Amino acid sequence: MNSSTDDALPTTEAGTPGLDLYRRWAEQPIDGPPEISIVIPAYNEEWRILPTIGAIAVEISKLDRPWELIVSDDGSSDDTRKLVRELGLPNLRLIESENTGKGGAVRRGMLAAKGDYVLFADADQSTPIEQFSQLLAEITEGGADVVVGSRAADGADVANKSLLRKVMSAGLNGIVRVGFRIPISDTQCGFKLFTRDAADELFGVQRIDGFSFDLEILFLARKRGMKISEVPVAWYDAPGSTVDPGKVAIQFLKDLVRIRTWSIQGKYSTPRSAAPEAEKDPA
Repeated sequence: MNSSTDDALPTTEAGTPGLDLYRRWAEQPIDGPPEISIVIPAYNEEWRILPTIGAIAVEISKLDRPWELIVSDDGSSDDTRKLVRELGLPNLRLIESENTGKGGAVRRGMLAAKGDYVLFADADQSTPIEQFSQLLAEITEGGADVVVGSRAADGADVANKSLLRKVMSAGLNGIVRVGFRIPISDTQCGFKLFTRDAADELFGVQRIDGFSFDLEILFLARKRGMKISEVPVAWYDAPGSTVDPGKVAIQFLKDLVRIRTWSIQGKYSTPRSAAPEAEKDPA
């Protein structure tokens, strides 16, 4: 393992580098199919993809369950793909595609995942991976099919969220609850866990490639009678985002209409072709 990778790793709660757990992952044999899959959609994340992979390796290795990490690259023009390939770690998979949008990247990763429990999480670690166990318990102990990390539920710890984002989130989530009857206070947090069956069923028919895909997935889950749970999480507004909240909000409203229209037209009845365009072995 090179020094640049070591330098990118996070520290543990005790303040010491988590290199032992990271190296254990690097050295472990691949022993059967994974129980847990973590999907990271990535677009031009060269400056933070290694810390993100390191943080996941440190935390998920503690669970002592077989697992895999999938980086679903959405047409990055920087060195994101190169950095992932060069790690050469077992159970680390790279899916490459042309740029389609976050929804497309997540769909390709989720459908490629092999685990019994499949999480997608943003590359910026806005919600720390340490929150994963809380979501997993909602499935293994609570019988949920889909678990949503929430910044709006009682007990959530939100830092650095701008006033504009707060107002827009409250307004859009209000529209969703009334118009779509989705009993979730935060549909857009990029930290959601699915059973394998739920992931296959929902992402197999998902159509939206942009940021509104979360809403689409939850709409489909409710429509199909799946049990959806909401868990309060810690979240902070990570630096480096290039998302324009105004443009996203306008597109979100347009997509509300599209989802309703597609549902009426029966377009969610037939799975779309969503196989990964190319998968590369980083080893």
